[in-house]
Amino acid sequence: MRRIAFLLGLLFLLLLGATVLTVALAAAAFGGTSHGARIAAGVGGAALFILGLMVIGRSVRRMAGPIGEVMEAADRVADGDYSARVSAQGPGEVRRLGRSFNEMTARLQASDDQRRRLLADVTHELRTPLSVIQGNLEGISDGVYAADEQHLAPVLEETRVMARLLDDLQMLSTADAGALRLDREPTDLGALAGEVVAAFQPRAAEAGVVLSSAPSSLADIDVDALRIRQVLENLVANALRHTPAGGTVTIRLSREEGGISVAVSDTGTGIPADELDSIFDRYTRSADSGGSGLGLAIAKSLVEAHGGSIRADSATGHGTTIRLLLPQGE
Repeated sequence: MRRIAFLLGLLFLLLLGATVLTVALAAAAFGGTSHGARIAAGVGGAALFILGLMVIGRSVRRMAGPIGEVMEAADRVADGDYSARVSAQGPGEVRRLGRSFNEMTARLQASDDQRRRLLADVTHELRTPLSVIQGNLEGISDGVYAADEQHLAPVLEETRVMARLLDDLQMLSTADAGALRLDREPTDLGALAGEVVAAFQPRAAEAGVVLSSAPSSLADIDVDALRIRQVLENLVANALRHTPAGGTVTIRLSREEGGISVAVSDTGTGIPADELDSIFDRYTRSADSGGSGLGLAIAKSLVEAHGGSIRADSATGHGTTIRLLLPQGE
């Protein structure tokens, strides 16, 4: 606004100076001090001054109109209407203001939609274990069920499901707030991958899937071993869930420019191209997924907290590879 005020003031002074100069020249051209010359010069100067004011007014309207539209849309956003958009018109900086406003409201609307989906999904995820717990405890309380291991074990298992979900949500919230604490220490990623493979071997054998990690001799890297193990566990669990019997899941490590790459590859069903960009979003899951839809979102948050990156390569029917890159210097 200071720039606009300065520009208008400068235009006014230039207009006033041009008018005075025009009056002086007209007076000199029509005979100096004669009454008719003074009248003609005055009329010409006034006409020129009015014309200049009209030009300035038109410029102000071109600038003020879009700014007023942005102000009205901002009031709508303040009232909770995140669908408010403005037309990016006017001078260059005003157009940029309109575009920035539209981008801001689009992000606010996306964030609000995500919040609503999050509340709905959390409610859905908690409803099932709560129903199991409530049903079993009511049966025990009414004497329908005996308070034995057969009826208490499902209650305990459902409390673990709820605890895992709440822990995942807390971890994501902490990562979003930038308060995730990392206990970095020199870590052999090859050995860490081997431990994850050993932990999942019973599940892989039950599913008829060959799970392995390719040998590597990479130098240790400073990471939070517990968090990276959690990432690998999420990726392996997800790969086993979508790989049919007779398939393979493999963890491979390699050195790349900028750090160490860890790839978890499977020969499963693959991911459609139109869904590939959204698999790291929260609560994104396929119809046959038995997870909460938070595993890949957690993996992404943990990898990015280490300063790394994660991406997915896949094709329907040809398996999926999730590749994370951890910076060597961290």
